[in-house]
Amino acid sequence: MGNGLEELEACGADARLYLKPVGLVDSPQWHDDKNKRLNNSLTWFSQVEYLIEETGKPNLRGLVNITQWPEWSNALPEPLAVRAASQFANLTRQHAELKCGDRIIRFDQPHVMGILNITPDSFSDGGKHQNDPDKAAEAGLAMASSGASILDIGGESTRPGAETVWEGDEIKRVLPVIERLAHCGAVLSIDTRKAAVMEAAIAAGAHLINDVSALLHDKRSLEVAGISGRPVVLMHAPSSGKNPHKGDGYGNIVTETLDWLEQRIADVVAAGFEREKIIIDPGLGFGKSLADNLALMNNIAMFHALGQPLLIGASRKRMIGALSKEAPVDQRLGGSIAFAHHAIQQGSQIVRVHDVPETVQALQIWRGMRDAGVTAAV
Repeated sequence: MGNGLEELEACGADARLYLKPVGLVDSPQWHDDKNKRLNNSLTWFSQVEYLIEETGKPNLRGLVNITQWPEWSNALPEPLAVRAASQFANLTRQHAELKCGDRIIRFDQPHVMGILNITPDSFSDGGKHQNDPDKAAEAGLAMASSGASILDIGGESTRPGAETVWEGDEIKRVLPVIERLAHCGAVLSIDTRKAAVMEAAIAAGAHLINDVSALLHDKRSLEVAGISGRPVVLMHAPSSGKNPHKGDGYGNIVTETLDWLEQRIADVVAAGFEREKIIIDPGLGFGKSLADNLALMNNIAMFHALGQPLLIGASRKRMIGALSKEAPVDQRLGGSIAFAHHAIQQGSQIVRVHDVPETVQALQIWRGMRDAGVTAAV
């Protein structure tokens, strides 16, 4: 049989299969049974790109049309066939809506998460809202009014070289802002690695936990998150210690990040956390080179095979400067929007950004084009 099955039949027990939806279709209604909906998004794919990694052997890659998928996947050797079925089911699953208090996040459309740093030293806007909760709350309200579905409130910078903040100081920074925004209409996310901060923020009205250490930095975090019933963002970083950027480099950044997230999801679920309340983030910029970050951006769609909603945060990051003549942080709007648009085009459900009005407008244009494609009469 064609499509590379002869080579795949020779794969050993340690072979790992990865699937990536490709061949995006603008008007799926004209291609019945030749495309599948990616999650329950406004993106449809007509092909699956597969990658096989096996120790001591060259990687195997190929493309399979959706029309050939059942026959092709069923003919795989059993371990690969089981993994193929699981990943394909994840690519085509419909994510349940996320209940955040009285608010609901549906995943049939993309969402903007606005970044609200209450820190003196964040890489982009450190000090902008420090010691002024009223001003910070006004900025959050402006983001919500501009279309941000989620506000991500953080009191500790995780930029390279940033000092760790004592949990008491972090709580003092974020609590007054959360209290002022509790009824603003947006979902409130607490961006923290510390269980005590999570507890205080939740008591003040936070609906979502965004942890760059994937609940690993603080040994109490998993328990606190589970008991709270709040959804959580699990982000990949090379270290869960004081410096989340510390690592030894990667072989294949994409598959290693995906494998790590897959295992972390499994561990968190095994500890009693609800899978439906997990969002994943590949952690762009955290201990990753420019080449690493670009590889992740080019393979965002592969992460849908993990079966969780996907958050991408590329806003104003140094990779934009590296690609644009070292543009300073406050001159990276164009690059930030380009990355956000690409992430949404690849099916990402949430983009985390500094520039909310501009990003919302870009996604509104994208949404208008998608709606026109889906309802096209010609």
